[in-house]
Amino acid sequence: MNETNTVLLTNIEKKILGCLYGQAIGDAMGMPSELWTKNKVISYFGWIDTFLSGPEENIAANEFKAGEYTDDTSQCVALMDAIIEAEGEISPDLIAKHIMLWAKRIDAFNKNILGPTSKAALNAIELGISFEDIEANGVTNGSAMRVSPIGCLLSTNDVAAFVEGVRLSCLPTHKSDIAIAGAVVIAWSVSRAIEGASWDEIKQELVKLANNVQRNHESTFSPLLGYRIQYALTVVAEQSDEKIALNDLYERVGAGMDIIESIPTAIALVELAQTDPMKCAELAANLGGDTDTIGTMATAICGALHGIDAFDESHIALINTANNMDFVPYARSLLIYRQNI
Repeated sequence: MNETNTVLLTNIEKKILGCLYGQAIGDAMGMPSELWTKNKVISYFGWIDTFLSGPEENIAANEFKAGEYTDDTSQCVALMDAIIEAEGEISPDLIAKHIMLWAKRIDAFNKNILGPTSKAALNAIELGISFEDIEANGVTNGSAMRVSPIGCLLSTNDVAAFVEGVRLSCLPTHKSDIAIAGAVVIAWSVSRAIEGASWDEIKQELVKLANNVQRNHESTFSPLLGYRIQYALTVVAEQSDEKIALNDLYERVGAGMDIIESIPTAIALVELAQTDPMKCAELAANLGGDTDTIGTMATAICGALHGIDAFDESHIALINTANNMDFVPYARSLLIYRQNI
């Protein structure tokens, strides 16, 4: 992204672009430590504060170079491609199509890339089963990790329409109550940030919102997500030392792939980082567990709060070069669609 592009951006477009690059940066920075225990992250890396290649020892990350993002952001891009093909609509069929195109392009089915729920759903789609006939009632975070463009697309003026839009984006791979609620939490945080709400305002809205969505789409016996978010925020509020707070999140809230752990921890990381995008990405990378996905979700929110100007140009350039990507056209498309809805 060059200086001319930056000058031409509106404030809302800067926030959308900040969200998309926050998504990619949180993903890429968390990639090397992905799915390792916290102690293993500490013993191997010490402390991650920059972009690194995936270690040979990490089978989930060893094919990635410094600055490359993982399936989290690749599926986010597939979601945006589906939105663009549908001219601003949210079509589960097109989302499934574009995720499948991406999966085949990188041979995801034969690599250690897809999460368990996404892999099962996509395998069923590949066999010719309609996503409408796939149970996909998993409780993992595959729908929430890619959902940030929905927050960029939809305003929060009509809560029911917003939740329905998020639900449609989840359907190809995740249909459970808590998966939908988790995706709503991330998308809502992004959209409210784009609308100019403060983080203090946003976090106060999440508990009731998450619980209502989960209750209204009940399909599992999971604990209520909103209350877990409330607890995670309490955990970081109790501790002034960020490294101890990070350890408390890992040990008391959790950093796994399940929505009930990863969403509350992502929200708590936004709080712990005081909404600073690069601090948030750094904290997530050192968390242990599902570092890339938690970093993706949390840093997307921070990016939406602060906009693209919060990121160093060298970091933007690395993301663009490492992934052969420029998010500016996507941001402009999402802005146009948002204004027309």
